[in-house]
Amino acid sequence: MTAGSRPPQQRHVLCVDLGTGGPKVGLVSMAGELAWQEHTRIETRHLPDGGAVQDPDRWWHAVSSSARRALGSGLVPADQVEAVCCTGQWGSTVPVDRSGAVVGECLLWMDGRGERYSSAVVGGPVSGYDPRKLWAFVRKTGGVPSPLGKDPLGHALYLRNERPDVYAAAALLLEPIDFLGLRFTGRAVASPATMVLSWLTDNRAGGTPSYDPELVRLSTRDADRLPPLVPTASVVGTVLPEVAADLGLPPGVRVVAGVPDLHTATFGSGAVRDYEAHLSISTTSWIGCHVPFKRTDPVRQIASVPAAVPGRWVIANNHETAGLCLEWLQHGVIGADDGLTPGSGEPPLGELDALAERVAPGSGGVLFAPWLAGERCPVDDRTLRGSFHNLSLSTTRADLVRAVLEGVALNARWMLGAVERFLKRPADPLRFLGGGARSDLWCRIHADVLGRRVERVADPLTGSLRGAGLLAGVSLGAIRLDDVRALVPVDATFAPDPANRAVYDDLYAEFPGLYRAQKKMYARLNGRRS
Repeated sequence: MTAGSRPPQQRHVLCVDLGTGGPKVGLVSMAGELAWQEHTRIETRHLPDGGAVQDPDRWWHAVSSSARRALGSGLVPADQVEAVCCTGQWGSTVPVDRSGAVVGECLLWMDGRGERYSSAVVGGPVSGYDPRKLWAFVRKTGGVPSPLGKDPLGHALYLRNERPDVYAAAALLLEPIDFLGLRFTGRAVASPATMVLSWLTDNRAGGTPSYDPELVRLSTRDADRLPPLVPTASVVGTVLPEVAADLGLPPGVRVVAGVPDLHTATFGSGAVRDYEAHLSISTTSWIGCHVPFKRTDPVRQIASVPAAVPGRWVIANNHETAGLCLEWLQHGVIGADDGLTPGSGEPPLGELDALAERVAPGSGGVLFAPWLAGERCPVDDRTLRGSFHNLSLSTTRADLVRAVLEGVALNARWMLGAVERFLKRPADPLRFLGGGARSDLWCRIHADVLGRRVERVADPLTGSLRGAGLLAGVSLGAIRLDDVRALVPVDATFAPDPANRAVYDDLYAEFPGLYRAQKKMYARLNGRRS
């Protein structure tokens, strides 16, 4: 039986989901069935000057080690692996030389050291932007580089001005997903999807994948350091023979151009038709869905960007910290005194849930603002910080744990209101995926706080891996886009409990006001060290 004549259940993809916490590697059928997966933890170095970096060579070592174990497991015959597809974090920057070697650490999406340079390029009086540049970028791309420096423009300007040695050695500045594509194929390319946060491609209907000369000029980016563009989700090439031999792959395995985790989460949620929305809770969180239009809300940081589906866009927005709040809570606040397991790399959701279940909805009136690393949507403010409010002598650690779970959900409600105004319709139900969705309690809290039916996909932690396999299946013609929803099972549905509505309405009535009342304080305290 030839590869193309096999059913999609027997055609597999080596999938990589390079999250901020490290890569997940899996073997996924083109019907979305996960046969094998492994997660390798990669730590972020947070620098005193606001930098946040990782070593890209460690990513590749972790990915290749996991891939060898996957192919050596025998769970999937090697000759059934037909493709590679990568997904993961975006808005980060990897400098490489002409040979593809890494010449500096990856500046992560949370690295804001280029702020003063970005502000000089695009900053101004209209919501923090130069109005002429705001219009020029938004009209063509749907978004605009941030004056706060936490994006590829800020990274490029930081390297050019503060690390001229790295900048001079860098032939290209790549997104992490495209860096992995380079390591697999030897070909350094990008797509409109991976380059979207550079805001340099014309994303209007009918556009071709190319950089817009006006936007490159306005951004002051060096065009010769931008990777060549290929169509989103197209086949980039085949795995290098030496890489295939090292990993145990057969010759000729095709590599599908990688896409950000927003795009594969859309596939992994099964919500692929227009206006079908998903909520992802991982290190960060977002609400995404396909839409038939290009639109931008620059004040609330929401835009529809090129989807992996031709002729469609997907809405992009982001909370800086979601699941990361639980990691901070576990390592920085609770420790081992309550019998929790410290230092495991993943928040012990079951143990945290058990603690939070001791407390009634509302956390005894304690309110947590989960802005531990600033915020993007619906306010773009890097000076914001997390906080507990309304503590008393009767407040317990259990109250604090539940307040963190509820605070992340309240933040999602704040974002949902902005998203629904953007969509001009309610987002109901919401497919729920990501590591946070493993918690039944957190699913119930989100349903109650949002007032929306929450449908949790099966094995939600691996949603983006499954989505990469499904995306590759669509790209290579093994399945149709219309097949995807039926291939993604839902293992539980959580309806809002009317009995909890009043307490969460009361908490939410105070929540956005925390920002309005305290934003000047945060700016004073954190403006110079964000």
